[in-house]
Amino acid sequence: MAEHVLKNDHMAIKVSEHGAELKSLIGAKTGKEYMWQADAKYWGRTAPVLFPIVGSVWNGEYKYEGVSYKLSQHGFARDNDFSLVKKADDELVFELVQNEETLKKYPFNFSLKIGYKLVGSKVVVSYTVTNTNDKEMYFSIGAHPAFNCDLNKDKLLFEKDGAAVSGALKSNVIDMSCGCLSDKQIDVETAEGIVNLSPELFDGDALIFEDRQADAVTLVSEADGDKLRVTCDVPLFGVWSPVKKNAPFVCIEPWNGRCDRAGFDGSLEDREYGNKLAAGESFDTSFEIEIL
Repeated sequence: MAEHVLKNDHMAIKVSEHGAELKSLIGAKTGKEYMWQADAKYWGRTAPVLFPIVGSVWNGEYKYEGVSYKLSQHGFARDNDFSLVKKADDELVFELVQNEETLKKYPFNFSLKIGYKLVGSKVVVSYTVTNTNDKEMYFSIGAHPAFNCDLNKDKLLFEKDGAAVSGALKSNVIDMSCGCLSDKQIDVETAEGIVNLSPELFDGDALIFEDRQADAVTLVSEADGDKLRVTCDVPLFGVWSPVKKNAPFVCIEPWNGRCDRAGFDGSLEDREYGNKLAAGESFDTSFEIEIL
C-alpha cells in the first residue's frame, strides 16, 4: 500500500493509505524514530484510527432501529484503504467513504477525512466526519498512536491548562473478561503531574481518563531527556501498553467516544460519549504531536 512522506526542518512523517495510519515520525536533528514500528510480537499496529466506534461494543454487536450489527473492537476504518485527496508540501488529507462491506456493519453513508499537517515541530492530526445520509448518524472516533519508550524507566507528565495536574487521576477499569467497562475506578497517583511508567501500570489493560482530566500528556525519556507531547481537547483519553508484555511502547489516545459498559443493552444512539450528526452536518476534532 502506498505511503506518503512530509518533511520540514523539524521532522519527517510517513503515512500509509491503508487506514490513513501514521507509520513514522522522525526528528530531523536526532534521527530518532518516535513511532512504534508495529512488531507483531507485541502489537502489529502503529497509530490506527478508531471509527465508527472506540473500544468494544457489548458482546461484539450493537442495535440500531431494531436491527443488530456485529462490529469488532475499534471499528473498521483502520483496516480500509483511504484515498489521498490532498497533498501539499506540508499537508496530507485522506478520505474514506462507505462501501458495501462497511454498510453491513454500520448502516450509514459517511465521509471520513484524516489530515496530517506539519506546523513547526508539531504534527496536527485532524478528523472530519460528515454525515452524507438523509437521517441522523451516530458514531465515535479516536486515535491510537503508539510511541517508542522504555516502559521501565520513562515517565508521563499530565497537564491541564498549561499546568501539571495535581493529585491522583481517576481511571475507569476495563473488565478484561469482555473488553467493556466495569463499574470500578482506580486512582493513578501523580507527583506534580508525573506518572512513572511500568509494565504493571497496565495489568488491568488501558487506563481510561474521562471528564477532561488533562489536555496534554508528555512522554519523557529517562535516557536522553527527550520529550514528546500529545495535546488534545477531547472528552476522554486512554493510555495503554499491552498487558503482561513489557512492550517497548506506550499509546496516548485522544478519544471522542469509548467502549460500552459491561451489560449495556441500549441502542447505538444511547451509547455513552457517542456523537450525533444531523443530515449533511460535519464533526471536526484534532490533536497535536509535538517534539519538544
